[in-house]
Amino acid sequence: MFTDPIADYLTRVRNAQMAGHKVVDIPASNMKKEITKILHDKGYILNYKIEDEVNYQGNIKIALKYNHKTKSPAIKKLLRISKPGLRKYTSSSTLPRVINGLGIAIVSTSKGVITDKEARDLKIGGEVICHIY
Repeated sequence: MFTDPIADYLTRVRNAQMAGHKVVDIPASNMKKEITKILHDKGYILNYKIEDEVNYQGNIKIALKYNHKTKSPAIKKLLRISKPGLRKYTSSSTLPRVINGLGIAIVSTSKGVITDKEARDLKIGGEVICHIY
């Protein structure tokens, strides 16, 4: 039993990319589904599929994205920021800029799980889940 499912999600994606896999299977949850949707919308993954018939919890199949020429992964770094032992909350004025706007920070707000840019536009803060670039 692991205590941090989001860190497990990020680690599975990180390990699959280091091993050069095309697809990674992850146990589903609502938070993981939202993070996967953001990664797809921002172009960090090729595609994803949510399978609910496998078991009650469901699975997320993620097709990872690589550069055709260099075979390097589209995601360079996945960093977990807010951990179960130390939550990181921030206001809209102090939201982090990942690599001066080239990367994204995923934030859990009262409006749902959104990127740092969307949270800044809506002027709402929340818990900074992770940085991706």
